[in-house]
Amino acid sequence: MPHRRTTFSKYIIEDQPRRVAHGSDLTALLNDIQTACKYIAAAVSRGALEPSRTAQPVMVNVQGEEQKPLDVLSNDIMIGACEWGGQLCGMVSEELEDPYRIPDRFQRGRYMLVFDPLDGSSNIDINMTVGSIFSVLCAPEGVTEPKPEDFLQKGTAQVAAGYALYGPASMIVVTLGHGVQGFTLDRDIGAFTLTHPNMTIPAATSEFAINASNERFWEPPVRRYVEECVLGKSGPRGRDFNTRWIASMVAEVHRILLRGGLYMYPRDTKDPSKAGRLRLLYEANPMAMIVENAGGLCSTGRERMLDIQPTDIHQRVPVILGSREEVERLEQYHREAELTPVMAFSTPLFNARSLFRTS
Repeated sequence: MPHRRTTFSKYIIEDQPRRVAHGSDLTALLNDIQTACKYIAAAVSRGALEPSRTAQPVMVNVQGEEQKPLDVLSNDIMIGACEWGGQLCGMVSEELEDPYRIPDRFQRGRYMLVFDPLDGSSNIDINMTVGSIFSVLCAPEGVTEPKPEDFLQKGTAQVAAGYALYGPASMIVVTLGHGVQGFTLDRDIGAFTLTHPNMTIPAATSEFAINASNERFWEPPVRRYVEECVLGKSGPRGRDFNTRWIASMVAEVHRILLRGGLYMYPRDTKDPSKAGRLRLLYEANPMAMIVENAGGLCSTGRERMLDIQPTDIHQRVPVILGSREEVERLEQYHREAELTPVMAFSTPLFNARSLFRTS
């Protein structure tokens, strides 16, 4: 019966006995996050019906990326929904250069929130899927005014992680360290309702996602992997693969959770000053926690994502995540390339001509 369905609020309350060390404080924080996601979902759904949001001047955030009005609005919504409850002592956002300080008028708590308020915002103008990504950390003992270094915790230290997806239906997908649950926003009652319990990623897949426009910058292990997939039945893999690319990490991971697959934003030589494209604290680590709790893997190609010791709150990393067997294969290719560095991977498919050239 619809009235007996499990809502997000009910789920996190019923889960409290498993979280003896956290209890109601974490429940209250997660409830505030879902409130923020409802407001952001409503804002995103308005689209071009809010011309004032598209008429504002273009800004650039701390990452050097174009900052759309909805990026700023989503950031303000997340902060406003979570700062007042007394569970947080600080926040880190993609849109802010420094950690956000909880105002003195609010009580401080023992948690820290890191988030990307609107992932995939380049898709807003074409009405494609976007989302929010969040991660909850414990503040160091006795810290009430966290400094940047207090946020530099390995992904294994995350208390909870999740994302909201704003598409044809809005969803929240969350892990509290034991499985992954998906909730769909029922707009009739204004509640996220459990629709995808115990989400799992198939170990094998025949689907991968990568930005092919960066082909010429890929490292040899990635070139090798993609060529083998493209060769399909006639190549060493012996089966055909499909390729996908949405340019929204939330959408890519959500697809993988539902039907398996591989998502790659690997290290490349396009900008040698950047170790990768995606941010470790509030993009890669939350998604890694979700993916691993769903039976998949997340790696840089060289090491497990959740084991990386962060060095900066906006640190970038290469990301390879999804079905276990494919991530393990790419890790193997990286190991083999490092063992034989003088024998760089070479193939006509990526030399004289491009994989995507027509003739």
